[in-house]
Amino acid sequence: MTGDSGLLSPGWAGTGIDDLLDDRAWLTAMIKVEAALARAQAGIGMVPPDVPAVLDRIDADLFDWSALVNGVRETGNPVVGFVGQLTGLVHAIDPRAADFVHRGSTSQDILDTATMLICGTVLDRVLDDLRRTADAVAALARDHRGTPMAGRTLTQHAVPVTFGLKCAGWLNAVLDLLDRVRHLRTGGLPVSLGGAAGTLAAYQEFTERDSLDLVEPFAAALGLTAPLIPWHGARLPIVDVANTLSLITGTLGKVAADAEVMTRTEIGEVAEPSAPGRGASSAMPQKRNPVHTTAILTAARQVPALVSVLHQCMVVPDERSAGGWHAEWQPLREALRLTAGAARNAADLTAGLTVFPEKMAANLRLTGGAIVSERLGAVLTPLLGKTTAKEVLTEVTATTGDVAAALVDALRARGHDTDLDRWKELCDPNAYLGASLRLVDRVLDRHRATR
Repeated sequence: MTGDSGLLSPGWAGTGIDDLLDDRAWLTAMIKVEAALARAQAGIGMVPPDVPAVLDRIDADLFDWSALVNGVRETGNPVVGFVGQLTGLVHAIDPRAADFVHRGSTSQDILDTATMLICGTVLDRVLDDLRRTADAVAALARDHRGTPMAGRTLTQHAVPVTFGLKCAGWLNAVLDLLDRVRHLRTGGLPVSLGGAAGTLAAYQEFTERDSLDLVEPFAAALGLTAPLIPWHGARLPIVDVANTLSLITGTLGKVAADAEVMTRTEIGEVAEPSAPGRGASSAMPQKRNPVHTTAILTAARQVPALVSVLHQCMVVPDERSAGGWHAEWQPLREALRLTAGAARNAADLTAGLTVFPEKMAANLRLTGGAIVSERLGAVLTPLLGKTTAKEVLTEVTATTGDVAAALVDALRARGHDTDLDRWKELCDPNAYLGASLRLVDRVLDRHRATR
Protein backbone atom coordinates (compact mmCIF):
# COMPACT_ATOMS: atom_id res chain seq x y z
CA MET A 1 0.00 0.00 0.00
CA THR A 2 1.38 3.42 -0.93
CA GLY A 3 0.34 7.01 -0.41
CA ASP A 4 -2.07 8.43 2.13
CA SER A 5 -4.74 5.78 2.69
CA GLY A 6 -6.37 7.39 5.71
CA LEU A 7 -4.59 5.52 8.51
CA LEU A 8 -4.20 8.74 10.50
CA SER A 9 -7.25 10.47 9.04
CA PRO A 10 -10.42 9.37 10.86
CA GLY A 11 -12.23 12.34 9.35
CA TRP A 12 -12.38 10.59 5.96
CA ALA A 13 -10.99 7.08 6.39
CA GLY A 14 -13.26 4.36 5.06
CA THR A 15 -15.78 6.76 3.51
CA GLY A 16 -14.96 5.88 -0.10
CA ILE A 17 -13.38 9.22 -0.89
CA ASP A 18 -9.87 7.85 -1.57
CA ASP A 19 -10.24 7.19 -5.30
CA LEU A 20 -11.87 10.56 -5.96
CA LEU A 21 -8.93 12.56 -4.63
CA ASP A 22 -5.77 10.48 -4.90
CA ASP A 23 -2.94 11.27 -7.32
CA ARG A 24 -4.43 9.01 -9.99
CA ALA A 25 -7.70 10.99 -9.84
CA TRP A 26 -5.82 14.23 -10.52
CA LEU A 27 -3.89 12.67 -13.37
CA THR A 28 -7.11 11.28 -14.86
CA ALA A 29 -8.68 14.73 -14.58
CA MET A 30 -5.75 16.32 -16.41
CA ILE A 31 -6.11 13.77 -19.22
CA LYS A 32 -9.82 14.64 -19.49
CA VAL A 33 -8.97 18.33 -19.61
CA GLU A 34 -6.44 17.85 -22.42
CA ALA A 35 -8.97 15.76 -24.39
CA ALA A 36 -11.73 18.34 -23.87
CA LEU A 37 -9.39 21.14 -24.90
CA ALA A 38 -8.44 19.27 -28.08
CA ARG A 39 -12.11 18.67 -28.82
CA ALA A 40 -12.88 22.38 -28.46
CA GLN A 41 -9.86 23.24 -30.60
CA ALA A 42 -10.95 20.79 -33.30
CA GLY A 43 -14.27 22.61 -33.37
CA ILE A 44 -12.59 25.83 -34.51
CA GLY A 45 -9.95 24.23 -36.72
CA MET A 46 -6.98 24.49 -34.35
CA VAL A 47 -6.28 20.75 -34.45
CA PRO A 48 -7.34 17.95 -36.81
CA PRO A 49 -10.73 16.42 -35.93
CA ASP A 50 -9.26 12.98 -35.13
CA VAL A 51 -6.87 14.21 -32.38
CA PRO A 52 -9.42 14.18 -29.50
CA ALA A 53 -10.20 10.50 -30.12
CA VAL A 54 -6.51 9.65 -29.69
CA LEU A 55 -6.39 11.49 -26.35
CA ASP A 56 -9.52 9.63 -25.25
CA ARG A 57 -7.50 6.40 -25.46
CA ILE A 58 -4.93 7.52 -22.89
CA ASP A 59 -5.27 6.02 -19.41
CA ALA A 60 -3.56 7.12 -16.19
CA ASP A 61 -2.03 3.68 -15.69
CA LEU A 62 0.11 4.16 -18.80
CA PHE A 63 2.19 6.88 -17.12
CA ASP A 64 5.55 6.43 -15.39
CA TRP A 65 4.65 7.54 -11.88
CA SER A 66 8.20 7.79 -10.61
CA ALA A 67 9.13 10.09 -13.49
CA LEU A 68 6.03 12.22 -12.85
CA VAL A 69 6.98 12.71 -9.20
CA ASN A 70 10.58 13.54 -10.06
CA GLY A 71 9.29 16.01 -12.61
CA VAL A 72 7.36 17.87 -9.92
CA ARG A 73 10.59 18.63 -8.11
CA GLU A 74 12.35 19.63 -11.30
CA THR A 75 9.66 21.94 -12.67
CA GLY A 76 7.60 22.96 -9.62
CA ASN A 77 4.31 21.54 -10.89
CA PRO A 78 2.99 18.19 -12.13
CA VAL A 79 1.86 19.37 -15.55
CA VAL A 80 5.19 19.76 -17.35
CA GLY A 81 6.20 16.13 -16.86
CA PHE A 82 2.62 15.04 -17.51
CA VAL A 83 2.51 16.80 -20.88
CA GLY A 84 5.84 15.29 -21.90
CA GLN A 85 4.65 11.77 -21.14
CA LEU A 86 1.22 12.43 -22.64
CA THR A 87 2.82 13.55 -25.87
CA GLY A 88 4.90 10.40 -25.97
CA LEU A 89 1.86 8.17 -25.35
CA VAL A 90 -0.08 9.92 -28.09
CA HIS A 91 2.90 9.60 -30.43
CA ALA A 92 2.92 5.84 -29.87
CA ILE A 93 -0.66 5.72 -31.14
CA ASP A 94 -0.53 8.39 -33.84
CA PRO A 95 2.75 10.28 -34.43
CA ARG A 96 0.96 13.04 -36.33
CA ALA A 97 -1.46 13.69 -33.45
CA ALA A 98 1.42 14.22 -31.01
CA ASP A 99 2.15 17.60 -32.59
CA PHE A 100 -1.25 18.87 -31.43
CA VAL A 101 -1.09 17.88 -27.75
CA HIS A 102 -1.39 20.81 -25.30
CA ARG A 103 -1.51 23.25 -28.21
CA GLY A 104 -1.32 26.86 -27.02
CA SER A 105 -1.88 25.86 -23.40
CA THR A 106 0.02 26.42 -20.17
CA SER A 107 0.38 24.35 -17.00
CA GLN A 108 -2.04 26.41 -14.96
CA ASP A 109 -4.79 26.08 -17.56
CA ILE A 110 -4.64 22.31 -17.24
CA LEU A 111 -4.21 21.92 -13.48
CA ASP A 112 -6.70 24.61 -12.47
CA THR A 113 -9.33 23.12 -14.78
CA ALA A 114 -8.58 19.61 -13.52
CA THR A 115 -8.96 20.91 -9.97
CA MET A 116 -12.37 22.38 -10.77
CA LEU A 117 -13.33 19.06 -12.36
CA ILE A 118 -12.38 17.17 -9.21
CA CYS A 119 -14.14 19.72 -6.99
CA GLY A 120 -17.29 19.14 -9.02
CA THR A 121 -17.06 15.37 -8.62
CA VAL A 122 -16.54 15.63 -4.87
CA LEU A 123 -19.30 18.21 -4.44
CA ASP A 124 -21.70 15.93 -6.30
CA ARG A 125 -21.03 13.21 -3.74
CA VAL A 126 -21.32 15.70 -0.88
CA LEU A 127 -24.68 16.82 -2.27
CA ASP A 128 -25.96 13.24 -2.21
CA ASP A 129 -24.87 12.81 1.41
CA LEU A 130 -26.33 16.16 2.46
CA ARG A 131 -29.66 15.10 0.93
CA ARG A 132 -29.49 11.85 2.89
CA THR A 133 -28.75 13.82 6.04
CA ALA A 134 -31.62 16.23 5.40
CA ASP A 135 -34.07 13.36 4.87
CA ALA A 136 -32.89 11.56 8.00
CA VAL A 137 -33.05 14.66 10.17
CA ALA A 138 -36.47 15.57 8.76
CA ALA A 139 -37.74 12.15 9.83
CA LEU A 140 -36.34 12.70 13.34
CA ALA A 141 -37.92 16.16 13.51
CA ARG A 142 -41.26 14.76 12.40
CA ASP A 143 -41.19 11.76 14.74
CA HIS A 144 -40.07 13.81 17.75
CA ARG A 145 -41.89 17.04 16.96
CA GLY A 146 -43.39 17.09 20.45
CA THR A 147 -40.81 15.05 22.43
CA PRO A 148 -39.81 17.31 25.34
CA MET A 149 -36.19 17.59 26.42
CA ALA A 150 -34.01 20.02 28.30
CA GLY A 151 -32.76 22.95 26.27
CA ARG A 152 -29.24 23.76 27.39
CA THR A 153 -27.32 27.03 27.29
CA LEU A 154 -23.72 27.35 28.49
CA THR A 155 -23.91 23.63 29.46
CA GLN A 156 -26.81 24.18 31.90
CA HIS A 157 -30.54 23.45 31.72
CA ALA A 158 -32.22 26.54 30.31
CA VAL A 159 -35.87 26.02 29.27
CA PRO A 160 -37.69 23.01 27.81
CA VAL A 161 -37.52 22.44 24.07
CA THR A 162 -38.45 19.46 21.95
CA PHE A 163 -36.01 17.10 20.32
CA GLY A 164 -37.94 17.79 17.13
CA LEU A 165 -37.01 21.47 17.42
CA LYS A 166 -33.33 20.61 17.84
CA CYS A 167 -33.54 18.42 14.74
CA ALA A 168 -35.38 21.17 12.86
CA GLY A 169 -32.46 23.48 13.62
CA TRP A 170 -30.09 20.91 12.16
CA LEU A 171 -32.37 20.44 9.17
CA ASN A 172 -32.70 24.11 8.34
CA ALA A 173 -28.92 24.52 8.38
CA VAL A 174 -28.42 21.49 6.12
CA LEU A 175 -31.02 22.86 3.71
CA ASP A 176 -29.04 26.11 3.63
CA LEU A 177 -25.96 24.07 2.75
CA LEU A 178 -27.78 22.30 -0.05
CA ASP A 179 -28.73 25.66 -1.55
CA ARG A 180 -25.13 26.91 -1.36
CA VAL A 181 -23.56 23.76 -2.79
CA ARG A 182 -26.05 23.53 -5.66
CA HIS A 183 -25.34 27.16 -6.55
CA LEU A 184 -21.60 26.58 -6.46
CA ARG A 185 -21.86 23.35 -8.42
CA THR A 186 -23.94 24.83 -11.23
CA GLY A 187 -22.29 28.23 -11.58
CA GLY A 188 -19.13 28.55 -9.51
CA LEU A 189 -16.64 26.08 -11.00
CA PRO A 190 -15.03 27.73 -14.04
CA VAL A 191 -12.56 26.28 -16.49
CA SER A 192 -9.18 27.95 -16.65
CA LEU A 193 -8.06 29.02 -20.11
CA GLY A 194 -5.66 31.89 -20.51
CA GLY A 195 -2.35 30.72 -21.89
CA ALA A 196 0.97 31.97 -20.55
CA ALA A 197 -0.24 35.25 -19.05
CA GLY A 198 -4.01 35.25 -19.48
CA THR A 199 -4.17 36.71 -22.99
CA LEU A 200 -4.93 33.49 -24.95
CA ALA A 201 -2.31 34.71 -27.41
CA ALA A 202 -0.80 31.29 -28.19
CA TYR A 203 -4.25 29.82 -28.79
CA GLN A 204 -4.90 32.63 -31.25
CA GLU A 205 -1.75 31.83 -33.21
CA PHE A 206 -3.12 28.44 -34.19
CA THR A 207 -6.52 29.49 -35.56
CA GLU A 208 -8.09 32.07 -37.83
CA ARG A 209 -11.10 32.11 -35.49
CA ASP A 210 -11.33 34.14 -32.31
CA SER A 211 -9.52 32.26 -29.52
CA LEU A 212 -12.33 33.22 -27.16
CA ASP A 213 -14.52 30.82 -29.14
CA LEU A 214 -12.67 28.01 -27.34
CA VAL A 215 -13.91 28.83 -23.86
CA GLU A 216 -17.60 27.92 -24.09
CA PRO A 217 -17.22 24.51 -25.80
CA PHE A 218 -14.27 23.65 -23.55
CA ALA A 219 -16.38 24.34 -20.46
CA ALA A 220 -19.41 22.53 -21.86
CA ALA A 221 -17.37 19.41 -22.59
CA LEU A 222 -16.33 19.24 -18.92
CA GLY A 223 -19.60 20.29 -17.30
CA LEU A 224 -17.99 23.44 -15.90
CA THR A 225 -18.72 27.13 -16.40
CA ALA A 226 -17.05 29.54 -18.82
CA PRO A 227 -15.39 32.50 -17.05
CA LEU A 228 -15.58 36.02 -18.41
CA ILE A 229 -11.82 36.42 -18.11
CA PRO A 230 -8.88 34.12 -17.24
CA TRP A 231 -8.30 33.80 -13.50
CA HIS A 232 -4.72 32.56 -13.08
CA GLY A 233 -3.91 35.33 -10.63
CA ALA A 234 -7.40 35.83 -9.19
CA ARG A 235 -8.01 32.85 -6.91
CA LEU A 236 -11.60 33.50 -5.91
CA PRO A 237 -12.91 30.27 -7.54
CA ILE A 238 -10.64 28.20 -5.30
CA VAL A 239 -11.51 30.18 -2.19
CA ASP A 240 -15.20 30.03 -3.04
CA VAL A 241 -14.97 26.25 -2.94
CA ALA A 242 -12.89 26.40 0.24
CA ASN A 243 -15.37 28.67 2.02
CA THR A 244 -18.19 26.29 1.16
CA LEU A 245 -16.21 23.35 2.52
CA SER A 246 -15.74 25.20 5.79
CA LEU A 247 -19.46 26.00 6.00
CA ILE A 248 -20.31 22.34 5.39
CA THR A 249 -17.98 20.95 8.03
CA GLY A 250 -18.91 23.69 10.52
CA THR A 251 -22.62 23.01 10.10
CA LEU A 252 -22.21 19.25 10.36
CA GLY A 253 -19.85 19.84 13.27
CA LYS A 254 -22.70 21.54 15.11
CA VAL A 255 -24.85 18.43 14.63
CA ALA A 256 -21.99 16.26 15.86
CA ALA A 257 -21.31 18.52 18.86
CA ASP A 258 -24.95 18.19 19.96
CA ALA A 259 -24.84 14.43 19.48
CA GLU A 260 -21.55 14.25 21.39
CA VAL A 261 -23.16 15.80 24.46
CA MET A 262 -26.36 13.79 24.22
CA THR A 263 -24.51 10.46 23.97
CA ARG A 264 -22.65 10.97 27.24
CA THR A 265 -23.31 8.11 29.66
CA GLU A 266 -24.82 10.39 32.30
CA ILE A 267 -27.10 12.09 29.73
CA GLY A 268 -27.89 9.17 27.42
CA GLU A 269 -30.55 10.87 25.28
CA VAL A 270 -29.33 9.48 21.94
CA ALA A 271 -26.98 6.78 20.70
CA GLU A 272 -25.04 6.39 17.48
CA PRO A 273 -25.96 3.52 15.13
CA SER A 274 -24.30 0.33 16.30
CA ALA A 275 -22.45 -2.39 14.41
CA PRO A 276 -20.07 -5.14 15.48
CA GLY A 277 -16.75 -3.56 16.45
CA ARG A 278 -17.89 0.02 15.88
CA GLY A 279 -16.81 2.33 18.66
CA ALA A 280 -14.76 -0.35 20.37
CA SER A 281 -12.05 0.59 22.87
CA SER A 282 -8.67 -1.17 22.94
CA ALA A 283 -8.75 -1.19 26.76
CA MET A 284 -12.37 -0.86 27.97
CA PRO A 285 -14.75 -3.53 26.63
CA GLN A 286 -17.86 -1.76 27.92
CA LYS A 287 -17.39 1.30 25.73
CA ARG A 288 -19.20 2.19 22.52
CA ASN A 289 -17.47 5.34 21.44
CA PRO A 290 -19.29 7.79 19.13
CA VAL A 291 -17.14 7.25 16.06
CA HIS A 292 -19.28 9.05 13.46
CA THR A 293 -19.46 12.05 15.76
CA THR A 294 -15.72 11.95 16.36
CA ALA A 295 -14.97 11.79 12.64
CA ILE A 296 -17.20 14.78 11.89
CA LEU A 297 -15.72 16.82 14.70
CA THR A 298 -12.14 16.16 13.64
CA ALA A 299 -13.01 17.32 10.13
CA ALA A 300 -14.80 20.42 11.38
CA ARG A 301 -11.75 21.43 13.42
CA GLN A 302 -9.22 20.95 10.62
CA VAL A 303 -10.95 22.44 7.59
CA PRO A 304 -10.96 26.09 8.75
CA ALA A 305 -7.18 25.99 9.21
CA LEU A 306 -6.73 24.52 5.73
CA VAL A 307 -9.07 27.15 4.30
CA SER A 308 -7.01 29.89 5.94
CA VAL A 309 -4.03 28.78 3.83
CA LEU A 310 -6.15 29.08 0.69
CA HIS A 311 -7.23 32.57 1.72
CA GLN A 312 -3.58 33.57 2.01
CA CYS A 313 -2.95 32.22 -1.49
CA MET A 314 -5.23 34.93 -2.88
CA VAL A 315 -2.60 37.57 -2.16
CA VAL A 316 -0.22 36.96 -5.08
CA PRO A 317 1.59 39.28 -7.51
CA ASP A 318 1.63 39.31 -11.28
CA GLU A 319 -0.36 37.30 -13.79
CA ARG A 320 0.82 34.01 -12.31
CA SER A 321 2.47 33.50 -8.94
CA ALA A 322 5.49 31.67 -7.57
CA GLY A 323 4.44 29.70 -4.51
CA GLY A 324 0.91 30.97 -4.01
CA TRP A 325 -0.64 28.71 -6.63
CA HIS A 326 1.55 25.81 -5.55
CA ALA A 327 0.55 26.20 -1.88
CA GLU A 328 -3.11 25.57 -2.72
CA TRP A 329 -2.96 21.99 -3.89
CA GLN A 330 -2.49 19.92 -0.74
CA PRO A 331 -4.67 22.04 1.62
CA LEU A 332 -7.49 22.01 -0.92
CA ARG A 333 -7.26 18.26 -1.41
CA GLU A 334 -7.29 17.57 2.32
CA ALA A 335 -10.19 19.98 2.87
CA LEU A 336 -12.14 18.17 0.13
CA ARG A 337 -11.35 14.81 1.71
CA LEU A 338 -12.38 15.92 5.18
CA THR A 339 -15.58 17.56 3.95
CA ALA A 340 -16.64 14.54 1.92
CA GLY A 341 -15.84 12.33 4.89
CA ALA A 342 -17.86 14.53 7.24
CA ALA A 343 -20.85 14.51 4.89
CA ARG A 344 -20.79 10.70 4.61
CA ASN A 345 -20.43 10.29 8.38
CA ALA A 346 -23.24 12.77 9.03
CA ALA A 347 -25.56 10.87 6.69
CA ASP A 348 -24.77 7.59 8.45
CA LEU A 349 -25.02 9.13 11.91
CA THR A 350 -28.41 10.75 11.41
CA ALA A 351 -29.90 7.80 9.52
CA GLY A 352 -29.15 5.44 12.38
CA LEU A 353 -29.47 7.70 15.42
CA THR A 354 -31.36 6.05 18.29
CA VAL A 355 -33.44 8.40 20.45
CA PHE A 356 -34.40 7.75 24.08
CA PRO A 357 -37.43 9.94 24.93
CA GLU A 358 -37.70 8.41 28.41
CA LYS A 359 -34.17 9.58 29.20
CA MET A 360 -35.00 13.05 27.92
CA ALA A 361 -38.02 13.10 30.23
CA ALA A 362 -35.93 11.94 33.19
CA ASN A 363 -33.34 14.65 32.57
CA LEU A 364 -36.12 17.25 32.41
CA ARG A 365 -37.13 16.26 35.95
CA LEU A 366 -33.63 16.56 37.39
CA THR A 367 -34.12 20.11 38.65
CA GLY A 368 -37.54 19.56 40.15
CA GLY A 369 -39.20 22.20 37.96
CA ALA A 370 -36.42 24.80 38.02
CA ILE A 371 -36.14 24.51 34.25
CA VAL A 372 -39.35 26.55 33.93
CA SER A 373 -38.21 29.34 36.24
CA GLU A 374 -38.50 31.75 33.29
CA ARG A 375 -42.21 30.97 33.14
CA LEU A 376 -42.57 31.21 36.92
CA GLY A 377 -40.94 34.62 36.86
CA ALA A 378 -43.49 35.85 34.33
CA VAL A 379 -46.32 34.62 36.58
CA LEU A 380 -44.84 35.91 39.83
CA THR A 381 -43.83 39.39 38.64
CA PRO A 382 -47.39 40.83 38.68
CA LEU A 383 -47.87 39.29 42.12
CA LEU A 384 -44.58 40.23 43.82
CA GLY A 385 -42.86 42.72 41.54
CA LYS A 386 -39.87 41.90 39.36
CA THR A 387 -37.15 42.21 42.01
CA THR A 388 -38.93 40.17 44.68
CA ALA A 389 -40.02 37.55 42.16
CA LYS A 390 -36.41 37.04 41.12
CA GLU A 391 -35.31 36.79 44.76
CA VAL A 392 -37.95 34.16 45.50
CA LEU A 393 -37.07 32.09 42.44
CA THR A 394 -33.36 32.29 43.20
CA GLU A 395 -34.13 30.98 46.69
CA VAL A 396 -36.41 28.11 45.67
CA THR A 397 -34.32 26.93 42.70
CA ALA A 398 -31.07 26.83 44.68
CA THR A 399 -31.59 23.09 45.21
CA THR A 400 -32.91 20.39 42.91
CA GLY A 401 -35.88 19.52 45.09
CA ASP A 402 -39.58 20.11 44.48
CA VAL A 403 -39.70 23.67 43.17
CA ALA A 404 -43.50 23.86 43.31
CA ALA A 405 -43.63 22.92 47.00
CA ALA A 406 -40.71 25.21 47.87
CA LEU A 407 -42.35 28.03 45.98
CA VAL A 408 -45.62 27.60 47.86
CA ASP A 409 -43.75 27.71 51.19
CA ALA A 410 -41.87 30.87 50.14
CA LEU A 411 -45.05 32.60 49.03
CA ARG A 412 -46.95 31.66 52.17
CA ALA A 413 -44.08 33.02 54.26
CA ARG A 414 -44.70 36.31 52.48
CA GLY A 415 -48.39 36.27 53.26
CA HIS A 416 -49.76 34.92 49.97
CA ASP A 417 -52.41 32.20 49.89
CA THR A 418 -51.48 29.71 47.16
CA ASP A 419 -52.77 26.62 45.37
CA LEU A 420 -50.12 23.87 45.24
CA ASP A 421 -51.81 22.07 42.34
CA ARG A 422 -51.72 25.23 40.24
CA TRP A 423 -48.00 25.72 40.84
CA LYS A 424 -47.34 22.07 40.03
CA GLU A 425 -49.05 22.60 36.70
CA LEU A 426 -46.96 25.71 36.08
CA CYS A 427 -43.79 23.72 36.88
CA ASP A 428 -44.59 21.04 34.31
CA PRO A 429 -41.89 21.30 31.58
CA ASN A 430 -44.21 19.67 29.04
CA ALA A 431 -46.51 22.67 29.25
CA TYR A 432 -43.82 25.24 28.48
CA LEU A 433 -42.67 24.53 24.95
CA GLY A 434 -43.51 27.87 23.38
CA ALA A 435 -43.76 27.75 19.59
CA SER A 436 -41.57 24.64 19.31
CA LEU A 437 -44.10 22.54 17.42
CA ARG A 438 -44.98 25.27 14.94
CA LEU A 439 -41.30 26.02 14.33
CA VAL A 440 -40.68 22.37 13.53
CA ASP A 441 -43.57 22.43 11.06
CA ARG A 442 -42.15 25.47 9.27
CA VAL A 443 -38.83 23.75 8.62
CA LEU A 444 -40.51 20.50 7.60
CA ASP A 445 -42.56 22.50 5.09
CA ARG A 446 -39.32 23.92 3.66
CA HIS A 447 -37.86 20.42 3.40
CA ARG A 448 -40.88 19.12 1.52
CA ALA A 449 -40.78 22.09 -0.84
CA THR A 450 -37.11 21.58 -1.75
CA ARG A 451 -37.11 17.83 -2.34
